[in-house]
Amino acid sequence: MLHCPRCARGRLTVQRAGWICEGCSAGFPVIGDVPWLFPEPQAMLAEWRGRLGFLLIELAREAAVLRDEARRVAASSLTAQRLQQLAAAYEDHGRRLKALLAPLGVGDSPIAYETHLALRTRLPVDQGLTNYYVNMHRDWAWGEAENAASLAAVSTAAGEPYDWGRTLVLGAGAGRLAYDIHMQCSPELTVAADYNPLLLFAMRQIVQGGVVELYEFPIAPRSLAEHALLRALQAPAPARPGLAIVAADAMHAPFAEGSFQTVVTPWLIDIVDEELAHFAARVNRWLAPGGTWINFGSLSFAQGERAQRLSLEEALECVPAAGFTLAHRHEASIPYMQSPASRHGRIERALTWRAVKVRDAAAPPDHARLPEWLLRPDLPVPLSQDFQLQALSTRIHAFLMALIDGRRTVRDMARMLVEQRLMSAQEAEPAVRGFLARMHADSRTRAGY
Repeated sequence: MLHCPRCARGRLTVQRAGWICEGCSAGFPVIGDVPWLFPEPQAMLAEWRGRLGFLLIELAREAAVLRDEARRVAASSLTAQRLQQLAAAYEDHGRRLKALLAPLGVGDSPIAYETHLALRTRLPVDQGLTNYYVNMHRDWAWGEAENAASLAAVSTAAGEPYDWGRTLVLGAGAGRLAYDIHMQCSPELTVAADYNPLLLFAMRQIVQGGVVELYEFPIAPRSLAEHALLRALQAPAPARPGLAIVAADAMHAPFAEGSFQTVVTPWLIDIVDEELAHFAARVNRWLAPGGTWINFGSLSFAQGERAQRLSLEEALECVPAAGFTLAHRHEASIPYMQSPASRHGRIERALTWRAVKVRDAAAPPDHARLPEWLLRPDLPVPLSQDFQLQALSTRIHAFLMALIDGRRTVRDMARMLVEQRLMSAQEAEPAVRGFLARMHADSRTRAGY
C-alpha cells in the first residue's frame, strides 16, 4: 500500500529504524510513533524543528511583554489581572508544546530571536504549526455539534449500505473526522494523513485514550477568564484497532495506486498547491476500480493564478474529467468554530460530493520539488539573476535599517539615498516613508510559525 514518496516507484518496507524504499533505498524515520513519509524527511524535520524553536522564543517574548505591561498599570486592576493571566498561560503553553513536540528534537540551546527572524522557515503560510491550532479544541473539546454535522454529511454522501474498505482521510488535521469515520462507519483500515506534526502528535495520543492539555486562546473572549483556557482534549473512547496515522505531503503522498476503496478529502481541495484537475487525478490513482472519493468542505479557491480560482461549476467539471462519475452532491449549513468561550463563530455552507471511479485517470504531472542544490548541502548555490536582484534589495534594506539611529529623520535618510545614487530626489522621501511604515507595521505583527 505504501510506496516511496521520493522516487514514486519503490515499495516501502518497515525496518527497525523506520521505512526503507526497496527501489532507491531511501530511508524514512518514525518520529513520535508517526511514520515520517515526506520526500525529504530530514529536511522536513529540520523545517518543523525551526518552526517550533521560533514559536517557543516568540511565546517567551510575548509573556515578557505582557508582564512588562502589567507592571505599568495599577497592580490591583482587572487589566493587570488579565495581563498576568495571559503571561502565565503563554509560559505554560510553551512548556506544554515543547513536551508534546519533543520527538522533533528541539534542544535548550539559546538562539537569538533575531537569527530565527532573519532565517525564518519557509513552509507555506497556511501550513504553520499553529494555523489550525483551534481545530484541535473543536475536534476534541467543545465541537460536538460541528463534528456530528461533518460525520453526517460524509456518511450521507457514502450512502447505506456502503463498504468503506480501506479508507484514506487526506488532510486529516487534528483527526476527529477520521476517528469518527473509523468508529462509526467501520472501515477495514483508516489512514489519517496530514502535514502538521502538532496535529498528528496530539491526535496520536488522543485516539489511544490519552488526554492532551493545551490552552485555548479565543479570538473574541466572552470574559476576562476566557482569554486563556486550559482545555483537556480527549476522545470519547480509545480508537479500535486499524486507525493509522501518517505524516505526509498530499502532493507527494506515499500511497500506491489502487490502495484504497475510499478517499475522503475534508476542507482540502481548495488549499492544496495544485490545480484541482491534477489533484483529482491523484485521488483517482489512489483508488481501486469502482472506489469512492468523498469530498467535504467549503469551496474557496483563493490561491494561484486567477484561472485556478474556480467556481463551483468549474470544480464539478473537473470530477468527470478525472475519471469519475458524480453519484451524489449536497450542500448544508453547518456550525463552524463556535467556541463557547468566544463571541465569534460562523455558519459555513459546506459542499459534499461522492464520486465513483469509472476509469483510470492519466498520470498527473510531477509536483515541483526543491532543487537539488537545496537538498544536497555539498552542491554550490547557483548565482541566478533572481538571487542577484534579491541580494541588491536586501543590501538596500540593510542600509536603510542601519540609518535608524534615533536622530536621523525621514528627510535625512532620503538625502543619503540620493547621495548614494540609489534613488532620485523626487522619489526618495516618499519611498523611505513607505518603507518605514511597512517596517513599523511588521514590527507590530506576530510572525508566523
